[in-house]
Amino acid sequence: MSDTFRLTLAQLNPTVGDFAGNAAKAREAWAAAKDAGAQMVALPEMFLTGYQVQDLSMKPIFTETAMAAAAQLARDCADGPAMGIGHPAFVDGKLYNVYSILEGGEIKAQMLKHELPNYGVFDEVRVFAQGPLGGPYAVGPLRIGTPICEDAWHEDVCETLAESGAEIFLVPNGSPYRRDKHDTRLGHMVARVVENDLPLVYLNMVGGQDDQVFDGGSFVLNRGGELARMLPVLEEVITHVDFRQTGGQWEAVPGEIISRPDAWEQDYHVMVTALRDYMGKTGFKKVLLGMSGGIDSALVATIAVDALGAENVRCVMLPSEYTSAHSLEDASEAAKLLGARIDTVPISGPRAAVTEALAPLFEGTEEDLTEENIQSRLRGVLLMALSNKFGEMLLTTGNKSEVAVGYATIYGDMSGGYNPIKDLYKMRVFETCRWRNANYRNWMRGPDGIAIPQRIIDKPPSAELRADQKDEDSLPPYEVLDDILERLVDREQSVAEVVAAGHDRETVKRIEHLLYISEYKRFQSAPGARISPRAFWLDRRYPIANRWRDPS
Repeated sequence: MSDTFRLTLAQLNPTVGDFAGNAAKAREAWAAAKDAGAQMVALPEMFLTGYQVQDLSMKPIFTETAMAAAAQLARDCADGPAMGIGHPAFVDGKLYNVYSILEGGEIKAQMLKHELPNYGVFDEVRVFAQGPLGGPYAVGPLRIGTPICEDAWHEDVCETLAESGAEIFLVPNGSPYRRDKHDTRLGHMVARVVENDLPLVYLNMVGGQDDQVFDGGSFVLNRGGELARMLPVLEEVITHVDFRQTGGQWEAVPGEIISRPDAWEQDYHVMVTALRDYMGKTGFKKVLLGMSGGIDSALVATIAVDALGAENVRCVMLPSEYTSAHSLEDASEAAKLLGARIDTVPISGPRAAVTEALAPLFEGTEEDLTEENIQSRLRGVLLMALSNKFGEMLLTTGNKSEVAVGYATIYGDMSGGYNPIKDLYKMRVFETCRWRNANYRNWMRGPDGIAIPQRIIDKPPSAELRADQKDEDSLPPYEVLDDILERLVDREQSVAEVVAAGHDRETVKRIEHLLYISEYKRFQSAPGARISPRAFWLDRRYPIANRWRDPS
């Protein structure tokens, strides 16, 4: 019996529903494994269909097509290494999340996911049946246990595989990014290794899907939790891991350990990847955005250029009589630094026409928020007209602080198909701008050096919808607001707990009220990159009609 085993890891980026494209990626990885003399190539969870497919897998023809694609892939890859690949499948009339082992032209074995995540962005209990606890399968000299993603976060699945004779664990994942998640993943996997005294391969996919970004960062652990390999984050990689058997036990031959970037870089890279893949996977080539001269639009423009290249980004200034000269200068300078096109479309004419049309109905009333919102909605109309005419997807630019408290105009500046900074609180917007100005990476398509003018970062934020307007006229200072929101939203703290942390109760109650009454806006808002543990959309699902308020 051989005492060596080569496993090829394919940390790749699938597209939901693209069976042909995903299968082609799998065949390329299989060919690389064959050329390298590997006995097996492994791809991530649900790779053949892409992930997450949500209710698509409940449509019988979708899952039947996936099963046929897996069978065809087995036939195509019959004369070489085995392949492990994830997809949905019907087994005895029930729908499962499965991991199929293809070898010799057939589906040799199928692992059925046992632990179905039902929290955060996951709703697998609704979609899939729970698989039974299973045993390992043999590939060449090695018996492999495959707990699928969530399975490896629980002791019983891995324990059953080990007791059934597994000699290593191969864990295929579709694990989306959130800030600082890697340490949690690593902690769980080290626990499984120590508990069962077996090496473990953690294989994660990469790429964006709607709001979620799968960040890769696959790794290999030896006994005792010793790190043997670490793959890069947010990059497609095909690599080979050698295992050797000594003293009747298998271990991974140590190899390259890629260091992980800090949270600031990973967050920014995720926002760039999310937009790039959202565009590529929906078929859009170009974007446009309203460029106000403020920090949010400047950061979104920078993300867009880094994701798509300056030639695919259009910035549009839409000035009113309240737009300051320095805002126009700053918007123009920001576009110039990025190398992006910038156009100017004044809203004074359209605003005069709307004011005239409404004058008979508004007669005898005072100007208020209504007139401010008309300006924002006119900008939305004009930007959407450009989007329709030129086929450029409109990006919206509201940060998480604004999205939380409704400091945005529905059908106005909330108009758009994607929001790269939707999960970034305002204070993190400032710091992210500073980070981007000080750092450049080879995955950025924008310029090296200063991308966002310093004056934009330094000046007080303003919507400029009335004379001398500042955000702090309507909201607490952002350092205060963000801390309150992080406690109410991300940590789900009570009002009493937030007050105990040093905040004024009246202010906290006002923010709580704004948070709840803005739910209807968020329900209609564009998707955006998920980077925190409690992003608005699937992570946090609240009713729109809701009279409950925290009495504490």
